[in-house]
Amino acid sequence: MQPKTAWILYDFANSAFATTVMAGFFPLFFKQYWHGGDPVDSTFQLGLANAAASGLILVTAPLLGAVADQGRLHKRLLVGFALLGICATFALALLQAGMAPHALLCFGLGLVGFSGANVFYDSLLVEVAKPAEYERISSLGFALGYLGGGLLFALNVAMALKPQWFGLASSEQALRLAFASVAVWWLVFTLPLLWKVGEKPSRRLSLSLVGDAWRQVVRTLGHVRAHRPAFLFLVAYWFYIDGVDTIVRMAVDYGLAIGLGWKGLIAALLLVQFVGFPAAIAYGRLGEWIGAKRAILLGLAVYVAVTAFAAKLDSATEFYALAVLIGLVQGGVQALSRAYYAHLIPRHMAAEFFGFYNMLGKFAAVLGPLLVGVTGRLAGDPRAGIFSIVALFLIGGAVLLRVRPQVVAS
Repeated sequence: MQPKTAWILYDFANSAFATTVMAGFFPLFFKQYWHGGDPVDSTFQLGLANAAASGLILVTAPLLGAVADQGRLHKRLLVGFALLGICATFALALLQAGMAPHALLCFGLGLVGFSGANVFYDSLLVEVAKPAEYERISSLGFALGYLGGGLLFALNVAMALKPQWFGLASSEQALRLAFASVAVWWLVFTLPLLWKVGEKPSRRLSLSLVGDAWRQVVRTLGHVRAHRPAFLFLVAYWFYIDGVDTIVRMAVDYGLAIGLGWKGLIAALLLVQFVGFPAAIAYGRLGEWIGAKRAILLGLAVYVAVTAFAAKLDSATEFYALAVLIGLVQGGVQALSRAYYAHLIPRHMAAEFFGFYNMLGKFAAVLGPLLVGVTGRLAGDPRAGIFSIVALFLIGGAVLLRVRPQVVAS
């Protein structure tokens, strides 16, 4: 197995958390089982949990990236954060009804593990692929992520809808088993990266290494500002990926809040995965043809239209239609953003620059869920909360237009 294949398989591994836990069953189980109270309040609490976990990544990602650069510890730190996420996800399967604070804690730790590992996963792109391959390899990673997350999610959906087919007593037992299955899936498909992506640490983790890393962060902050294309892109990304991540994390909660049935919502999420698999590959080709920047802007225009319409939808059929549209552009926007940024950064500082990339992306995921939760609570209407996300796509697109598509990295 080639290192680039092993790298791609990590997307196959961790996407199970993004689909089954983050987007699918956790919002459902939290609202109906662990919380069981006012739906507006549960949306608010879910938004706060997302914000807290994302805020922690905001604070630590640049320093962790610098530590990885200084000591060549990218893979070890990736595995460490992945194990945190795996253990926290497995713990969700053990929680009983009414344990909302415990559920939010485990979910938050799972998000920290998932997001923290991605700092180092993204930075390894420049190690396993050549610059001319960034768009293709990055898109293949997201495509395999949709496939992997979708396959396990399909199995978990079948278990939840027809538990008797699997010898299970209830849908509740099926959902518990689903959380455990994500932890096992995530662990198993991380192993190829551990075995095949080579990296020999140059320094041991120590206080002196952390001190050197902190000084590098300060220097790199100046470098990021000096690399104007990369800096402008990060500002744009900060805003528009907020909308993308918020829709992923809050869509099921929003559907439940406006009265749609959980079975239809879960089926729509499953539809996104299988539309997203070929669409991410096709979108990568589109990025090669018209340029990554233009392709990202096209995707953001679709998101604006989808979000505006979502504030008015009132049927499962309309939710399915929006799911298809999101599936067509979601993976492409994510993959091409990563590839476009890789072209704009210094190759030898990839982990630290990707630390800022993930920092801003996850900080945006602080703003998005808070916008949805707080706006919905103040207005007394979840539709107002979801509509607020449109502003993030518009601002992000406007700033992205100012980025010149030149290769700065060398």
